[in-house]
Amino acid sequence: MNHRFLEKEVVALFLNGTPPKIYCKKKHYYKKIFSVDGAFHYIKKIGVKVDFFIGDFDSFPKKNLPSFGNNVLEKKNQNQTDFEKALNIIYKKGFFNINVWGGSGKEQDHFLGNLSTALKYKKKLSIIFHDDYHSYFFSDKKNFFYQKKNKKISLFPFPEVEGIFTRGLKYPISNGLLKIGEHIGIRNEACKNKIEISYQRGELLIFIEK
Repeated sequence: MNHRFLEKEVVALFLNGTPPKIYCKKKHYYKKIFSVDGAFHYIKKIGVKVDFFIGDFDSFPKKNLPSFGNNVLEKKNQNQTDFEKALNIIYKKGFFNINVWGGSGKEQDHFLGNLSTALKYKKKLSIIFHDDYHSYFFSDKKNFFYQKKNKKISLFPFPEVEGIFTRGLKYPISNGLLKIGEHIGIRNEACKNKIEISYQRGELLIFIEK
């Protein structure tokens, strides 16, 4: 899955969700690797070398802070989640394409909060979430990507999408309406390698099976 912005530089951001098992450890793919402080407990276990730790560090073992030196970016703003603090820092450092790991799992209210934050920053950052089963992201109004045939593609309105068209899916949609509580487009399948999706109004969350 390609990012929206043309720059090739991609950074990784680790959040305090379920630790990924299939994370690509090839450092050269990422320009920089960021982590919120809550992900510290699993970072070393999966063999990730982090460039910057971000957060308020209120529940962080203080004895560990000196070992990170200048790589600790401490932000005490209680009106923002650590995810939002990290996005602001990454943006100010000039990076716009972000792969997020650990954004789901564990406490599901955090998962919903992460989605809300990602939507807030959609216009100025390209954010793709990853877990062991899916990649997912908020779509532009016109989008295409490539997927293996028979793999699952789910379209989830957030909370409503009007005028949606799809090509390359087993169950096509033509000028359709997706709305939470009425009709959503989950568990569709790729019947072609190129998938095209467009819509007129609303916000659409796309899940792509790995």
